[in-house]
Amino acid sequence: MTNSIPEAVQTIFQRHSCRHFRNTPIPDNHIQLLLEAFRHAPSAGNRQPWHVYVVQNPEIREELMRAAYGQDFIAEAPVVFVVCAIPDQSASRYGKRGETLYVYQDTAAAIENLLLTATALHYGSCWVGAFEERRVREILNLPAQFRPIAIIPVGEPAEPPEPTERKPIEQITTFLT
Repeated sequence: MTNSIPEAVQTIFQRHSCRHFRNTPIPDNHIQLLLEAFRHAPSAGNRQPWHVYVVQNPEIREELMRAAYGQDFIAEAPVVFVVCAIPDQSASRYGKRGETLYVYQDTAAAIENLLLTATALHYGSCWVGAFEERRVREILNLPAQFRPIAIIPVGEPAEPPEPTERKPIEQITTFLT
């Protein structure tokens, strides 16, 4: 990256999924910074329709790993964020569209803030969506209105994450001039 690219954009380019972690604890002030970035995400009507569980307990991380089809890196990470959407909070203002769309857009934006902040702090992270929702609900004893949508392990990478291929801009863009 060159110096002509803003630091925030460099962080976006540097973010890659990490699936191998050291079990080095993350300092509390870094966890707080990750949560601050999470909560500063935009949301429709400023509803902030999300809730996040910060899991440091190794036994619970192990249970979450099993609920996520044995993705063992979840248990390796020193901290796991389980992000829940709260559809009722969006629906109360935006009806069906809020319940079925805005809540997930908003929560995804908050997750991306968390991932980018982890990268800026030199941590690895991974957005895990493959898990048994019912099992995660049981493990965390979630309220009925919370829907778990992502498990995000965060920690010091055991090895540098590998960049993945990206489609060329020409394949994903239509310019209307």
